[in-house]
Amino acid sequence: MSLHEQVKRTIEKHKLLSRGERILVAVSGGPDSVALLHVLHELQNQFSFHLEIAHLQHGIRGEEAEDDARFVAELAERLALPFHLKRIDLPRMKSDAGRGNLEALARKERYRFFAAVVRERNLGKVVTAHTLDDQAETVLMWLMRGSGMKGLGGMEPIHRIRPEGKRVSVGLTVIRPLLAVSKAEILDFLNAKRFAYRVDRTNQDDRLLRNWIRLELIPKFEARSGPGFSTRLAHQAELMRGDEWVLEGLARRELDRIRRAEGLDRELFLKQPAALQRRILRLWIEGARSHLLGVDFTHIAALLELIAAGPPQGRLALPGGLELVKEYQVLRLVKRNRKWERAPCYSYELPIGTPLSIPESGLTVCSERISAPLGNLPDSLSEAVFDAALLPRTLTLRNFRRGDRYQPLGMAGHRKVKDLFVEKKTPLSVRVTLPLLLAGDEILWIPELGRSEAAKIGPETTEILRLRVVPGEYLGGL
Repeated sequence: MSLHEQVKRTIEKHKLLSRGERILVAVSGGPDSVALLHVLHELQNQFSFHLEIAHLQHGIRGEEAEDDARFVAELAERLALPFHLKRIDLPRMKSDAGRGNLEALARKERYRFFAAVVRERNLGKVVTAHTLDDQAETVLMWLMRGSGMKGLGGMEPIHRIRPEGKRVSVGLTVIRPLLAVSKAEILDFLNAKRFAYRVDRTNQDDRLLRNWIRLELIPKFEARSGPGFSTRLAHQAELMRGDEWVLEGLARRELDRIRRAEGLDRELFLKQPAALQRRILRLWIEGARSHLLGVDFTHIAALLELIAAGPPQGRLALPGGLELVKEYQVLRLVKRNRKWERAPCYSYELPIGTPLSIPESGLTVCSERISAPLGNLPDSLSEAVFDAALLPRTLTLRNFRRGDRYQPLGMAGHRKVKDLFVEKKTPLSVRVTLPLLLAGDEILWIPELGRSEAAKIGPETTEILRLRVVPGEYLGGL
């Protein structure tokens, strides 16, 4: 099968392109990208493609890199295609950053450049020349780094890059029509057509991991297992991608099923198989951060340990400024913020008859005086009633203090408020902000949780103080 037929078959199999699409071809000047450009150019009439060429000069190889840029510019001129060139000083950029991998930085800068050209020229997709051999190298690299199934699936024929702040300014769709084509087939095509191309001497530097895999490791596998090792590895990656697609779809459905307004249902989460638990966590985190950079196996394992066997309430930091918060049977992802742990003490005088908004808690306390008899007692601890004559003129609302105690309704002795919080499984973030109603030093009411024995309504009561707590700012009546 000719190279044209293979590329056309891959395009149709994976629906990479449709007629009339405007596409940007990434051309380095090396054999793979030059062969890809010639094939797409020859298919241009059949598919009505609009082709443009992009070349990023990284500033690494001096005059050789300039020669590469001139070669691609001349090739674009011969083919009468628009050409986009950008020069950067990658070594200086890495030095300024003070850290990072040169190859990863180069990849980021390439896609940033492609995104800019796509936006300015109103193009649809970026076409790259990754081959079957590149796929095999990628799979081995991920295997050596301890990747899961997604990494072992290698590169996809079509890959959508979502915006990630400054990393990529717009979303990109990247397609790889050569993933089923070997390097040998590409060289045969170029030699038969007598198409010139450039050779990057840094590809022979086996100090770089990818080069070492290509130059040393894969030939050893080929010698032991026979010809076609890279092809078999690429086929295995395709099987992995198929399985990954099915499992990720299942994980997404389960994530939606166990998601609640306040977070994930811990009990339902723990009923999932371990493999799905890991996938659900990764999808959940990715949804919150838009990416999974920096999140690895150890992070997910630590989260699973906290969720399954950790204390009833706990927090665990994640890369990217997030924390997983476990509050009994609720799991939440929040921005890392320790303010709740050192929440400022607050205290407000209760203005009877006027709603009091308490910004620290996000709650409003409404109050009014009414004449007895009451009728029905409140059926929820979000409301409370007291004999007004048994209360002082000034009541206060403040948050919890260490050592707080109250006399529960119907009991003779006092109880620690902290014990009530534990019994009711009140999240730590709520404990430190919840407003408590006090008469002097006596706690009368802990909204939603407990009511004191003090100032009970009885047969002699003539005036009643009625209170209710509502979420947010409330300006209505009781």
